[in-house]
Amino acid sequence: MASFLDPFRLMRAGWTLAREGALGLVDVYELPAPARLAVRLGRLIERRTVHGGKGLAAAMVKLGPSWVKLGQFLATRPDVVGFAVARDLEELQDRMPPFPRAVAVAEIERALDGPLSHFFAELSEPVAAASVAQVHKGVIRDADGERQVAVKVLRPGVDRRFRSDLSTFYFAARMIERLDPRAKRLKPVEVVDMLARTVAFEMDSRLEAAALSEMAENIADDPDFRIPAPDWTRTARTVLTLEWIDGIPLSDVEGLRKAGFDLKELARIIIQSFLRHAIRDGFFHADMHQGNLMIDASGNLVAVDFGIMGRAGLKERRFLAEILHGFITRNYLRVAEVHFEAGYVPATHSIEDFAQAIRAIGEPIHQKRADEISMAKLLTLLFEVTDLFDMKTRPELILLQKTMVVVEGVARRLNPKLDMWATADPVVREWIERNLGPLGKLSDLGTQTLEAGKSVTLLPSLLTRAESLAGRLHEAAEKGFALLPESVEAIGKAEAKRNRWGNLALWVIAVAVVYIAWRGW
Repeated sequence: MASFLDPFRLMRAGWTLAREGALGLVDVYELPAPARLAVRLGRLIERRTVHGGKGLAAAMVKLGPSWVKLGQFLATRPDVVGFAVARDLEELQDRMPPFPRAVAVAEIERALDGPLSHFFAELSEPVAAASVAQVHKGVIRDADGERQVAVKVLRPGVDRRFRSDLSTFYFAARMIERLDPRAKRLKPVEVVDMLARTVAFEMDSRLEAAALSEMAENIADDPDFRIPAPDWTRTARTVLTLEWIDGIPLSDVEGLRKAGFDLKELARIIIQSFLRHAIRDGFFHADMHQGNLMIDASGNLVAVDFGIMGRAGLKERRFLAEILHGFITRNYLRVAEVHFEAGYVPATHSIEDFAQAIRAIGEPIHQKRADEISMAKLLTLLFEVTDLFDMKTRPELILLQKTMVVVEGVARRLNPKLDMWATADPVVREWIERNLGPLGKLSDLGTQTLEAGKSVTLLPSLLTRAESLAGRLHEAAEKGFALLPESVEAIGKAEAKRNRWGNLALWVIAVAVVYIAWRGW
């Protein structure tokens, strides 16, 4: 809901952004004249210690939790903010001052409807604090023994703060569309809509627990990857309890090396795990930065913080698998055909011309060493080329591509010589053989047969309805249509109204005729 305070909040945000040097990231040559002037004036108040316009992340932190979340979300949308801004926002760390343990205890007791001691034998001081929630280490003692858990508690009042700031974001988005019609192509209001949906999911811990549960089913037979199990008994809207994970974070490369882990093998696990989730399951962790990944004592990759998840339908998964496989096999025509089959590129364009543009991306790659090829960069270049062919923005593909950028970056920190194509090939090839090969066609035939069978079971009901309708029509043809009293009354009122307007029209015509005759006379 709009608020009269929105313009003032926006002015405060603009001051902070300008002061921290964030306006240095804006390409003024792409802006209309008034906006160019505003940016140049804004840069006059920039702090002298700011260099190169790299203060966007710092400004977001100063503006508060909602702006931090906005920055993290925009980092996944380089199609909207540009790749330079997205790269700056990737450095945004979701770290906030913790709130007191006593406040967390009060919230846990309110949410779980009972004293803390009924649910936890111990609860530590905060061990991590972010914009939406903070985490405590807890201990549970019950008939199954003693176990350690992580207890995630939402910040008190955070939902009200987000609602207030979302109102400001909507105000800014509508103002951008009004001032610069060209900006509508980037759909700023829709971007805020997506942020609002993402935040709504993060504001309900039960939905994060559900995401954990769904992914656990998907990866039940996967090697080398696991996630913490949620404790539904101790989970509510504002409290999430899940298995405590002891491990070495992927940000501690030296710690992993000292512990004896094979860094090249870990890099492989990261890439293949993400591709399995994205291509095979269509449900993936969309925030797989090194702070959310760790290695446990068994060498398993463990992901935490399931607040941001991505989904991809069968069409998107087929699209991603086939374009990756097409580049691996240098079948550029097939890559082009997939874009047209998916409806991503209008049919008014030539498939052959599009294949030529894709070849311009693919061929230079095959002239390089394997460790010089970046799959994330390839996808980035691909989306830049498709823009020339009027390919509309596809948020689900952008999120896939952006997560790939992050995942590849994490893997290359562990193994700078990583061969992305050889690593991705087994997962991509398996999916294509299973879904697009003979087995996939048999499966599709089985699905179509099942759907046809369902349709056949509905035939008796449809025939009965058709017979009943035919009987009523025959009866109406012989006896006429029966009208209910209220229908007759409604028709009478409509007819009377029509007559009134008809009489008025006749009077107008008559007066007009008299006037014309008088003028002629």
